[in-house]
Amino acid sequence: MLPATFKLCAGISYRHMRNMTGLRRNALAAIHYELNRLAGPGPSNWISQVRRRSSLLSSRIQEEEGYNEEEISYVKQGEDALQKAISILSEQDGWTVETVAANGDKVLSKVLPDIGKVFKLEVVLEQRPDNLYEELVEKMELMGEWNPNVKQVKILQKIGQDTMVTHEVSAETPGNVVGPRDFVSVRCAKRRGSTCFLAGMSTQHPKMPEQKGVIRAENGPTCIVMKPCAEDPNKTKFTWLLSLDLKGWIPKTIINKVLSQTQVDFANHLRNRMANNDSMEMAHAC
Repeated sequence: MLPATFKLCAGISYRHMRNMTGLRRNALAAIHYELNRLAGPGPSNWISQVRRRSSLLSSRIQEEEGYNEEEISYVKQGEDALQKAISILSEQDGWTVETVAANGDKVLSKVLPDIGKVFKLEVVLEQRPDNLYEELVEKMELMGEWNPNVKQVKILQKIGQDTMVTHEVSAETPGNVVGPRDFVSVRCAKRRGSTCFLAGMSTQHPKMPEQKGVIRAENGPTCIVMKPCAEDPNKTKFTWLLSLDLKGWIPKTIINKVLSQTQVDFANHLRNRMANNDSMEMAHAC
């Protein structure tokens, strides 16, 4: 049922089908059904919170009336990335442990049909989800200041409150094992109750064609989920689903090592950033 749902939802992004009211209504109903099915009996908090988005899709369609075709396409791509990521994260079976850090940070992986190998970072951060959301979404363009694996993040276009198109440039890995890559991504940012989401996937944008001398890589579906820890709401259970095609001639063993290490490094860099933010706030308060 799930693949058929995605095909149905993708279909309404085509111009000649977008005005078919019945098809769009069926797409909304299909998404609502899939969210219910993915939650299953006794759904976890973050799944149940995401389910609320299905009730907002009708108003989303109405809101889109003020968008042009390009903007509507980006909104739908972002929604699609979020739905695919939710589907992957809701399946608990089949994950293989790639690495476990001394502090308990864990990276798992799984091979999926039509997508390939995906990685999942699971960590606990001593920050509230709202603080992390502000850093990763509202201050997205500052990521290059604290994450040495990122050279630049630039927002190319914003559509409404939830959707944006970004251009990211990665730094080369030590020893230039993997050279710089750039990505053009559509991102869908959501806040549902106390849980925050940032999903994305590759797209194209007229402001950022492929750059000479830089390999254009592809990503998606990707998604960061931030929800309060049950035992301490001041801490966050942080999950990052990563799916990347780095392009170029790189052995899979190297790619797997680089991607899993990138996730572990990201968690550490984020911790340091948030700790520095806390220190600065305390200094200003004195």
